[in-house]
Amino acid sequence: MNGMPTRICLIDDDPVMGEALSLRLELEGHTCDWFKLGQPAIQAIGKGGYHAVICDIQLPDISGEEIFHSLREEGRAMTPFIFITGFGNVDQAVRLIKQGAADYLIKPFDPDTLLDKLGLLRGTLKIAPDHAEPLGPSPAMVFLDHLLARIGPTQSSVLITGESGVGKERIARKLHVLGRPEQPFVAVNCGALSETLLEAELFGYEKGAFTGANKTKHGLFEQAHDGTLFLDEISETSPAMQVKLLRVIEERQVIRVGGETGIGVDFRLVAASNQDIKNLVEDGRFRQDLYFRLNVIQLRVPPLRERLDDIPWLAERFLNVCAAHRSRVPKRLSPAARQALQQYPWPGNVRELKHLLERACVLTDGQVLGPNDLFDKPPASLAPDLANAKLGDYLNECERAYICQALHEQDWRIQETANRLGISRKGLWEKMKKLAISRNGEAVRAD
Repeated sequence: MNGMPTRICLIDDDPVMGEALSLRLELEGHTCDWFKLGQPAIQAIGKGGYHAVICDIQLPDISGEEIFHSLREEGRAMTPFIFITGFGNVDQAVRLIKQGAADYLIKPFDPDTLLDKLGLLRGTLKIAPDHAEPLGPSPAMVFLDHLLARIGPTQSSVLITGESGVGKERIARKLHVLGRPEQPFVAVNCGALSETLLEAELFGYEKGAFTGANKTKHGLFEQAHDGTLFLDEISETSPAMQVKLLRVIEERQVIRVGGETGIGVDFRLVAASNQDIKNLVEDGRFRQDLYFRLNVIQLRVPPLRERLDDIPWLAERFLNVCAAHRSRVPKRLSPAARQALQQYPWPGNVRELKHLLERACVLTDGQVLGPNDLFDKPPASLAPDLANAKLGDYLNECERAYICQALHEQDWRIQETANRLGISRKGLWEKMKKLAISRNGEAVRAD
Protein backbone atom coordinates (compact mmCIF):
# COMPACT_ATOMS: atom_id res chain seq x y z
CA MET A 1 0.00 0.00 0.00
CA ASN A 2 2.77 2.28 -0.98
CA GLY A 3 2.40 5.95 -0.37
CA MET A 4 -1.32 6.58 0.07
CA PRO A 5 -2.82 6.62 3.59
CA THR A 6 -4.96 3.53 4.33
CA ARG A 7 -7.49 3.14 7.16
CA ILE A 8 -7.78 -0.31 8.74
CA CYS A 9 -10.42 -1.61 11.17
CA LEU A 10 -8.91 -4.17 13.58
CA ILE A 11 -11.32 -6.28 15.70
CA ASP A 12 -9.54 -8.47 18.26
CA ASP A 13 -10.14 -8.91 22.00
CA ASP A 14 -6.65 -10.33 22.62
CA PRO A 15 -4.83 -7.42 24.33
CA VAL A 16 -1.36 -8.64 23.36
CA MET A 17 -2.12 -9.51 19.73
CA GLY A 18 -4.36 -6.47 19.29
CA GLU A 19 -1.79 -4.01 20.60
CA ALA A 20 1.02 -5.60 18.58
CA LEU A 21 -0.95 -5.56 15.32
CA SER A 22 -2.28 -2.05 15.90
CA LEU A 23 1.20 -0.64 16.56
CA ARG A 24 2.74 -2.49 13.62
CA LEU A 25 0.07 -1.25 11.23
CA GLU A 26 0.55 2.32 12.44
CA LEU A 27 4.31 2.08 12.03
CA GLU A 28 3.85 0.76 8.50
CA GLY A 29 1.93 3.92 7.62
CA HIS A 30 -1.68 2.84 8.06
CA THR A 31 -4.34 4.38 10.30
CA CYS A 32 -5.65 1.61 12.56
CA ASP A 33 -8.83 1.72 14.68
CA TRP A 34 -8.74 -1.16 17.18
CA PHE A 35 -11.98 -2.59 18.61
CA LYS A 36 -12.16 -5.29 21.29
CA LEU A 37 -15.91 -5.90 20.79
CA GLY A 38 -17.89 -6.63 17.66
CA GLN A 39 -20.92 -4.37 18.03
CA PRO A 40 -19.00 -1.05 18.20
CA ALA A 41 -16.97 -2.21 15.20
CA ILE A 42 -20.13 -2.91 13.18
CA GLN A 43 -21.34 0.64 13.87
CA ALA A 44 -17.96 2.12 12.86
CA ILE A 45 -17.72 0.04 9.67
CA GLY A 46 -21.29 0.96 8.79
CA LYS A 47 -20.30 4.63 8.65
CA GLY A 48 -17.79 3.83 5.90
CA GLY A 49 -14.23 5.00 5.37
CA TYR A 50 -12.34 1.74 6.02
CA HIS A 51 -10.19 0.19 3.31
CA ALA A 52 -9.87 -3.22 4.98
CA VAL A 53 -11.12 -5.09 8.06
CA ILE A 54 -8.98 -7.50 10.09
CA CYS A 55 -11.38 -9.49 12.28
CA ASP A 56 -10.95 -12.20 14.91
CA ILE A 57 -13.47 -15.04 14.67
CA GLN A 58 -14.17 -15.45 18.40
CA LEU A 59 -15.13 -12.25 20.25
CA PRO A 60 -16.82 -11.73 23.64
CA ASP A 61 -20.13 -10.38 22.28
CA ILE A 62 -20.48 -11.64 18.71
CA SER A 63 -18.48 -13.83 16.34
CA GLY A 64 -16.44 -12.39 13.51
CA GLU A 65 -18.49 -14.49 11.10
CA GLU A 66 -21.70 -12.85 12.41
CA ILE A 67 -20.12 -9.42 11.91
CA PHE A 68 -19.36 -10.30 8.31
CA HIS A 69 -22.88 -11.61 7.62
CA SER A 70 -24.49 -8.65 9.36
CA LEU A 71 -22.63 -6.20 7.17
CA ARG A 72 -23.37 -8.27 4.06
CA GLU A 73 -27.10 -8.11 4.80
CA GLU A 74 -26.84 -4.32 5.08
CA GLY A 75 -24.92 -4.19 1.80
CA ARG A 76 -21.77 -2.95 3.56
CA ALA A 77 -19.50 -5.98 3.24
CA MET A 78 -17.72 -4.69 0.14
CA THR A 79 -14.79 -3.71 2.35
CA PRO A 80 -12.15 -6.49 2.14
CA PHE A 81 -12.23 -8.76 5.22
CA ILE A 82 -9.26 -10.75 6.51
CA PHE A 83 -10.22 -13.18 9.28
CA ILE A 84 -7.76 -14.19 12.01
CA THR A 85 -8.33 -16.92 14.59
CA GLY A 86 -6.59 -19.23 17.01
CA PHE A 87 -9.19 -21.98 16.51
CA GLY A 88 -9.43 -22.27 12.75
CA ASN A 89 -10.41 -25.16 10.59
CA VAL A 90 -10.25 -25.76 6.86
CA ASP A 91 -14.02 -26.01 6.37
CA GLN A 92 -14.61 -22.65 8.02
CA ALA A 93 -11.86 -20.98 5.99
CA VAL A 94 -13.20 -22.35 2.71
CA ARG A 95 -16.76 -21.33 3.62
CA LEU A 96 -15.82 -17.74 4.50
CA ILE A 97 -13.69 -17.21 1.42
CA LYS A 98 -16.48 -18.61 -0.80
CA GLN A 99 -18.83 -16.11 0.87
CA GLY A 100 -16.57 -13.22 -0.05
CA ALA A 101 -13.88 -12.93 2.63
CA ALA A 102 -10.52 -11.77 1.27
CA ASP A 103 -8.36 -14.16 3.35
CA TYR A 104 -8.07 -16.24 6.52
CA LEU A 105 -5.07 -16.50 8.89
CA ILE A 106 -4.56 -18.84 11.85
CA LYS A 107 -2.78 -17.53 14.97
CA PRO A 108 0.05 -17.30 15.69
CA PHE A 109 1.22 -15.76 12.44
CA ASP A 110 4.04 -13.45 11.41
CA PRO A 111 2.77 -9.83 11.13
CA ASP A 112 4.71 -9.63 7.86
CA THR A 113 2.35 -12.29 6.47
CA LEU A 114 -0.63 -10.10 7.30
CA LEU A 115 1.04 -7.08 5.69
CA ASP A 116 1.69 -9.15 2.58
CA LYS A 117 -2.00 -10.10 2.48
CA LEU A 118 -2.95 -6.43 2.70
CA GLY A 119 -0.50 -5.71 -0.09
CA LEU A 120 -2.23 -8.28 -2.30
CA LEU A 121 -5.48 -6.40 -1.76
CA ARG A 122 -3.90 -3.14 -2.90
CA GLY A 123 -5.68 -3.17 -6.22
CA THR A 124 -9.14 -3.40 -4.62
CA LEU A 125 -8.77 -1.10 -1.63
CA LYS A 126 -10.62 2.19 -1.81
CA ILE A 127 -8.43 5.17 -1.00
CA ALA A 128 -10.08 7.75 1.24
CA PRO A 129 -11.46 10.53 -0.95
CA ASP A 130 -10.23 14.07 -0.62
CA HIS A 131 -13.51 15.27 0.87
CA ALA A 132 -12.94 13.03 3.92
CA GLU A 133 -10.03 15.24 4.95
CA PRO A 134 -10.75 18.35 7.04
CA LEU A 135 -10.24 21.66 5.26
CA GLY A 136 -7.55 22.75 7.70
CA PRO A 137 -6.78 23.34 11.39
CA SER A 138 -7.20 27.13 11.34
CA PRO A 139 -10.31 28.51 13.12
CA ALA A 140 -11.64 29.86 9.80
CA MET A 141 -11.47 26.49 8.06
CA VAL A 142 -12.81 24.55 11.06
CA PHE A 143 -15.80 26.93 11.04
CA LEU A 144 -16.19 26.43 7.29
CA ASP A 145 -16.17 22.64 7.77
CA HIS A 146 -18.92 23.09 10.36
CA LEU A 147 -20.99 25.15 7.93
CA LEU A 148 -20.56 22.60 5.14
CA ALA A 149 -21.83 19.83 7.42
CA ARG A 150 -25.00 21.86 8.03
CA ILE A 151 -25.50 23.04 4.45
CA GLY A 152 -24.59 19.81 2.66
CA PRO A 153 -27.88 17.92 3.16
CA THR A 154 -29.97 20.92 2.03
CA GLN A 155 -30.72 21.85 -1.57
CA SER A 156 -29.97 25.58 -1.20
CA SER A 157 -27.91 27.34 -3.86
CA VAL A 158 -24.46 28.33 -2.63
CA LEU A 159 -22.11 31.11 -3.73
CA ILE A 160 -18.44 30.53 -2.88
CA THR A 161 -16.17 33.58 -2.93
CA GLY A 162 -12.44 33.90 -2.49
CA GLU A 163 -9.22 34.74 -4.28
CA SER A 164 -7.90 32.55 -7.08
CA GLY A 165 -6.21 29.43 -5.79
CA VAL A 166 -7.88 29.22 -2.36
CA GLY A 167 -9.64 25.95 -3.19
CA LYS A 168 -13.19 26.95 -4.11
CA GLU A 169 -13.78 23.84 -6.23
CA ARG A 170 -12.67 21.62 -3.36
CA ILE A 171 -15.31 23.30 -1.18
CA ALA A 172 -17.91 22.70 -3.90
CA ARG A 173 -16.97 19.01 -4.22
CA LYS A 174 -17.14 18.49 -0.47
CA LEU A 175 -20.53 20.19 -0.38
CA HIS A 176 -21.71 17.86 -3.16
CA VAL A 177 -20.57 14.72 -1.34
CA LEU A 178 -22.31 15.84 1.84
CA GLY A 179 -25.58 16.27 -0.05
CA ARG A 180 -25.76 14.13 -3.21
CA PRO A 181 -22.77 11.73 -3.04
CA GLU A 182 -24.14 9.13 -5.47
CA GLN A 183 -25.11 11.68 -8.11
CA PRO A 184 -22.95 13.46 -10.73
CA PHE A 185 -20.78 16.48 -9.96
CA VAL A 186 -20.39 18.62 -13.08
CA ALA A 187 -18.03 21.62 -13.17
CA VAL A 188 -17.29 24.29 -15.76
CA ASN A 189 -15.06 27.36 -15.67
CA CYS A 190 -17.21 30.09 -17.19
CA GLY A 191 -14.20 32.37 -17.72
CA ALA A 192 -12.28 29.80 -19.78
CA LEU A 193 -14.77 29.56 -22.68
CA SER A 194 -16.13 32.00 -25.23
CA GLU A 195 -19.82 32.81 -24.94
CA THR A 196 -20.71 30.58 -27.91
CA LEU A 197 -18.76 27.59 -26.56
CA LEU A 198 -20.11 28.11 -23.05
CA GLU A 199 -23.70 28.09 -24.34
CA ALA A 200 -23.08 24.88 -26.27
CA GLU A 201 -21.46 23.25 -23.24
CA LEU A 202 -24.17 24.28 -20.78
CA PHE A 203 -27.29 23.85 -22.90
CA GLY A 204 -26.17 21.20 -25.37
CA TYR A 205 -27.36 21.20 -28.96
CA GLU A 206 -29.44 19.30 -31.44
CA LYS A 207 -28.00 17.53 -34.46
CA GLY A 208 -27.64 20.02 -37.31
CA ALA A 209 -28.02 23.08 -35.07
CA PHE A 210 -24.87 24.56 -36.61
CA THR A 211 -21.99 23.58 -38.85
CA GLY A 212 -20.14 20.68 -37.24
CA ALA A 213 -23.07 19.59 -35.03
CA ASN A 214 -23.09 16.04 -36.39
CA LYS A 215 -24.96 14.56 -33.46
CA THR A 216 -27.10 15.64 -30.51
CA LYS A 217 -25.11 16.70 -27.43
CA HIS A 218 -26.45 16.67 -23.88
CA GLY A 219 -25.38 19.85 -22.13
CA LEU A 220 -23.97 20.19 -18.63
CA PHE A 221 -27.37 21.12 -17.20
CA GLU A 222 -28.67 17.74 -18.32
CA GLN A 223 -25.52 15.92 -17.24
CA ALA A 224 -25.88 17.39 -13.74
CA HIS A 225 -29.48 16.16 -13.37
CA ASP A 226 -30.11 15.03 -9.75
CA GLY A 227 -26.54 16.09 -8.90
CA THR A 228 -24.54 19.30 -8.52
CA LEU A 229 -23.64 21.88 -11.17
CA PHE A 230 -20.60 23.98 -10.25
CA LEU A 231 -20.24 27.22 -12.21
CA ASP A 232 -16.77 28.54 -11.47
CA GLU A 233 -15.93 32.20 -12.17
CA ILE A 234 -19.57 32.95 -12.91
CA SER A 235 -18.80 36.67 -12.71
CA GLU A 236 -17.07 36.32 -16.12
CA THR A 237 -20.34 35.56 -17.95
CA SER A 238 -21.86 38.13 -20.32
CA PRO A 239 -25.19 39.89 -19.61
CA ALA A 240 -26.85 37.79 -22.34
CA MET A 241 -25.59 34.55 -20.78
CA GLN A 242 -26.74 35.71 -17.36
CA VAL A 243 -30.29 36.03 -18.69
CA LYS A 244 -30.19 32.48 -20.04
CA LEU A 245 -28.78 31.12 -16.79
CA LEU A 246 -31.48 32.86 -14.78
CA ARG A 247 -34.23 31.34 -16.93
CA VAL A 248 -32.95 27.80 -16.42
CA ILE A 249 -32.53 28.31 -12.68
CA GLU A 250 -36.05 29.67 -12.31
CA GLU A 251 -37.88 27.32 -14.67
CA ARG A 252 -35.74 24.19 -14.18
CA GLN A 253 -35.96 23.57 -17.89
CA VAL A 254 -33.29 23.75 -20.55
CA ILE A 255 -33.69 24.12 -24.32
CA ARG A 256 -30.78 22.83 -26.38
CA VAL A 257 -29.25 25.04 -29.05
CA GLY A 258 -31.32 24.41 -32.17
CA GLY A 259 -34.07 22.79 -30.17
CA GLU A 260 -37.65 23.82 -29.36
CA THR A 261 -38.74 21.55 -26.52
CA GLY A 262 -37.88 22.23 -22.89
CA ILE A 263 -36.16 19.43 -20.98
CA GLY A 264 -36.73 19.22 -17.24
CA VAL A 265 -33.62 19.33 -15.07
CA ASP A 266 -33.09 19.19 -11.32
CA PHE A 267 -29.72 20.04 -9.85
CA ARG A 268 -28.08 21.79 -6.96
CA LEU A 269 -26.38 24.97 -8.09
CA VAL A 270 -23.03 25.98 -6.63
CA ALA A 271 -21.33 29.03 -8.12
CA ALA A 272 -17.96 30.62 -7.39
CA SER A 273 -16.19 33.89 -8.09
CA ASN A 274 -12.89 35.56 -7.23
CA GLN A 275 -14.61 38.93 -7.46
CA ASP A 276 -17.10 40.68 -5.18
CA ILE A 277 -20.30 40.12 -7.17
CA LYS A 278 -22.21 42.59 -5.00
CA ASN A 279 -19.89 45.34 -6.26
CA LEU A 280 -20.41 44.11 -9.83
CA VAL A 281 -24.18 44.40 -9.32
CA GLU A 282 -23.80 47.97 -8.07
CA ASP A 283 -21.67 48.79 -11.12
CA GLY A 284 -24.29 47.29 -13.45
CA ARG A 285 -21.99 44.46 -14.64
CA PHE A 286 -23.97 41.59 -13.09
CA ARG A 287 -27.72 41.02 -12.93
CA GLN A 288 -29.17 41.62 -9.48
CA ASP A 289 -31.91 38.99 -9.89
CA LEU A 290 -29.34 36.33 -10.81
CA TYR A 291 -27.17 37.39 -7.86
CA PHE A 292 -30.11 36.89 -5.49
CA ARG A 293 -30.73 33.43 -6.95
CA LEU A 294 -27.12 32.42 -6.48
CA ASN A 295 -26.54 34.04 -3.12
CA VAL A 296 -28.96 32.01 -0.97
CA ILE A 297 -25.96 30.99 1.14
CA GLN A 298 -22.54 32.59 0.71
CA LEU A 299 -19.29 30.99 1.83
CA ARG A 300 -16.09 33.04 1.88
CA VAL A 301 -12.83 31.10 1.67
CA PRO A 302 -10.07 33.22 3.29
CA PRO A 303 -6.74 33.67 1.50
CA LEU A 304 -3.86 31.57 2.78
CA ARG A 305 -2.12 34.58 4.34
CA GLU A 306 -5.09 34.94 6.72
CA ARG A 307 -4.86 31.36 7.99
CA LEU A 308 -1.24 30.71 8.87
CA ASP A 309 -2.09 27.58 10.87
CA ASP A 310 -3.07 25.85 7.65
CA ILE A 311 0.26 26.40 5.87
CA PRO A 312 2.44 23.74 7.58
CA TRP A 313 -0.56 21.38 7.73
CA LEU A 314 -1.15 21.68 3.98
CA ALA A 315 2.57 21.52 3.26
CA GLU A 316 2.93 18.15 5.03
CA ARG A 317 0.05 16.73 3.00
CA PHE A 318 1.42 18.00 -0.30
CA LEU A 319 4.84 16.52 0.53
CA ASN A 320 3.20 13.16 1.26
CA VAL A 321 1.34 13.24 -2.06
CA CYS A 322 4.52 14.14 -3.95
CA ALA A 323 6.34 11.24 -2.29
CA ALA A 324 3.50 8.81 -3.05
CA HIS A 325 3.50 9.72 -6.75
CA ARG A 326 7.24 9.11 -6.96
CA SER A 327 7.37 6.13 -4.54
CA ARG A 328 9.78 8.00 -2.28
CA VAL A 329 10.08 8.78 1.41
CA PRO A 330 8.29 12.10 2.10
CA LYS A 331 10.66 15.04 2.40
CA ARG A 332 10.53 17.13 5.58
CA LEU A 333 10.57 20.85 6.25
CA SER A 334 13.31 22.30 8.40
CA PRO A 335 12.19 24.71 11.17
CA ALA A 336 13.50 27.60 9.09
CA ALA A 337 11.56 26.37 6.04
CA ARG A 338 8.35 26.33 8.06
CA GLN A 339 9.08 29.86 9.19
CA ALA A 340 9.71 30.95 5.60
CA LEU A 341 6.44 29.43 4.40
CA GLN A 342 4.50 31.34 7.04
CA GLN A 343 6.23 34.63 6.25
CA TYR A 344 5.55 34.47 2.51
CA PRO A 345 2.39 36.40 1.38
CA TRP A 346 1.09 33.65 -1.00
CA PRO A 347 -0.53 35.69 -3.78
CA GLY A 348 -1.40 32.40 -5.52
CA ASN A 349 -2.76 30.86 -2.30
CA VAL A 350 -3.03 27.07 -1.90
CA ARG A 351 -2.40 26.41 -5.60
CA GLU A 352 0.92 28.26 -5.38
CA LEU A 353 1.93 26.38 -2.22
CA LYS A 354 1.23 23.04 -3.90
CA HIS A 355 3.25 23.88 -7.01
CA LEU A 356 6.15 25.28 -4.98
CA LEU A 357 6.45 22.09 -2.90
CA GLU A 358 6.14 19.87 -5.96
CA ARG A 359 9.02 21.73 -7.59
CA ALA A 360 11.12 21.44 -4.43
CA CYS A 361 10.49 17.68 -4.23
CA VAL A 362 11.62 17.19 -7.82
CA LEU A 363 14.70 19.43 -7.76
CA THR A 364 16.07 18.86 -4.23
CA ASP A 365 18.24 15.83 -3.46
CA GLY A 366 18.21 16.04 0.35
CA GLN A 367 15.48 14.79 2.65
CA VAL A 368 15.13 18.03 4.64
CA LEU A 369 13.95 21.09 2.72
CA GLY A 370 15.34 24.48 3.72
CA PRO A 371 14.18 27.98 2.66
CA ASN A 372 16.63 28.06 -0.26
CA ASP A 373 15.09 24.84 -1.60
CA LEU A 374 11.65 26.44 -1.60
CA PHE A 375 12.30 30.03 -2.69
CA ASP A 376 14.71 31.61 -5.15
CA LYS A 377 14.90 34.45 -2.63
CA PRO A 378 13.68 33.56 0.90
CA PRO A 379 11.88 36.25 2.91
CA ALA A 380 14.39 38.96 3.87
CA SER A 381 13.59 38.71 7.57
CA LEU A 382 14.66 35.07 7.67
CA ALA A 383 18.19 33.90 8.39
CA PRO A 384 19.50 31.27 5.94
CA ASP A 385 18.24 27.70 6.36
CA LEU A 386 18.67 26.25 9.88
CA ALA A 387 20.54 29.18 11.37
CA ASN A 388 17.63 30.08 13.68
CA ALA A 389 16.77 26.55 14.69
CA LYS A 390 17.34 25.39 18.25
CA LEU A 391 19.91 22.62 18.58
CA GLY A 392 17.28 20.07 19.64
CA ASP A 393 15.09 20.82 16.62
CA TYR A 394 18.08 20.64 14.30
CA LEU A 395 19.23 17.28 15.70
CA ASN A 396 15.70 15.83 15.57
CA GLU A 397 15.31 16.81 11.92
CA CYS A 398 18.68 15.28 11.04
CA GLU A 399 17.94 12.06 12.94
CA ARG A 400 14.48 11.83 11.40
CA ALA A 401 15.79 12.26 7.85
CA TYR A 402 18.54 9.67 8.45
CA ILE A 403 16.08 7.07 9.80
CA CYS A 404 13.59 7.74 6.98
CA GLN A 405 16.32 7.21 4.41
CA ALA A 406 17.37 3.93 6.04
CA LEU A 407 13.74 2.73 6.14
CA HIS A 408 13.34 3.56 2.48
CA GLU A 409 16.53 1.71 1.55
CA GLN A 410 15.30 -1.38 3.41
CA ASP A 411 11.78 -1.12 1.87
CA TRP A 412 10.39 -0.33 5.34
CA ARG A 413 11.34 -3.70 6.82
CA ILE A 414 11.67 -2.88 10.50
CA GLN A 415 14.17 -5.56 11.55
CA GLU A 416 16.46 -5.02 8.57
CA THR A 417 16.41 -1.26 9.15
CA ALA A 418 17.23 -1.71 12.83
CA ASN A 419 20.19 -3.90 11.84
CA ARG A 420 21.31 -1.30 9.31
CA LEU A 421 21.22 1.42 11.99
CA GLY A 422 22.87 -0.76 14.63
CA ILE A 423 19.99 -0.51 17.10
CA SER A 424 17.38 -2.95 18.39
CA ARG A 425 13.98 -3.41 16.78
CA LYS A 426 12.34 -1.96 19.91
CA GLY A 427 14.74 0.96 19.86
CA LEU A 428 13.80 1.74 16.26
CA TRP A 429 10.08 1.62 17.05
CA GLU A 430 10.59 3.99 19.98
CA LYS A 431 12.50 6.45 17.79
CA MET A 432 9.80 6.23 15.11
CA LYS A 433 7.14 7.06 17.68
CA LYS A 434 9.17 9.91 19.15
CA LEU A 435 9.91 11.45 15.74
CA ALA A 436 6.43 10.73 14.29
CA ILE A 437 7.75 8.55 11.46
CA SER A 438 5.47 6.30 9.45
CA ARG A 439 5.33 5.13 5.88
CA ASN A 440 2.86 7.76 4.65
CA GLY A 441 4.30 10.55 6.78
CA GLU A 442 1.41 10.72 9.25
CA ALA A 443 2.15 10.90 12.97
CA VAL A 444 2.58 7.58 14.77
CA ARG A 445 0.21 7.13 17.69
CA ALA A 446 2.06 7.37 20.98
CA ASP A 447 -0.11 4.83 22.80
